[in-house]
Amino acid sequence: MKIRTAEFIKSVAALNQLPVSKFPEVAFLGRSNVGKSSLINSVCNRKSLAKTSSQPGKTRVINFYKINDNMHFVDLPGYGYAKVPDKIRSGWKQLIEGYLKKSRNLKLGLVITDARHEPTKLDYAMIRWLDFYTIPYGIILTKSDKMPRHKIQLRVTEIEKIIRQQSEHCKAVLSYSSFSNEGKPELLSLIGNAVALTTNTNSPNT
Repeated sequence: MKIRTAEFIKSVAALNQLPVSKFPEVAFLGRSNVGKSSLINSVCNRKSLAKTSSQPGKTRVINFYKINDNMHFVDLPGYGYAKVPDKIRSGWKQLIEGYLKKSRNLKLGLVITDARHEPTKLDYAMIRWLDFYTIPYGIILTKSDKMPRHKIQLRVTEIEKIIRQQSEHCKAVLSYSSFSNEGKPELLSLIGNAVALTTNTNSPNT
């Protein structure tokens, strides 16, 4: 898969604002400050398509991007950031889970984690949630340029071992660097394969 065009479509603060479309969707999920926006910019080869911030928890909406005029990237609010009011965090949770349950075009979820740290309980909770609703997903370890190669590979192997024991829906565990684009071909291949497949007819997202 090659990304030729990418453009911002809209921000959604409530589920009744979701765009009406038949385009396949790829959702980006992860804790605040794990580099979701930088990852999207890197994958799309655009410097400022997705706005990055040094302030975790700033993104409080779902952002939609049209890719190649035939699919959507969906950037969901970062979860797990404690320094916001409980009411806001509760709203994020409802928005994220509501989208994942409601979207009929979702083909792939990408759970983004920081390669320098083990996935948190919230990350594994999100993975179990995707498994429960039979949503195919990949786990992407960002900021891989900040760790030695052998430690990155060890982290990937450890997570694969844990996930393979309990999941039938994980399609890949990949490392990625938004700085060097390491892992970009593998991630694009994962996305391309997912959007080309017919969604499982047993899934609530069909």
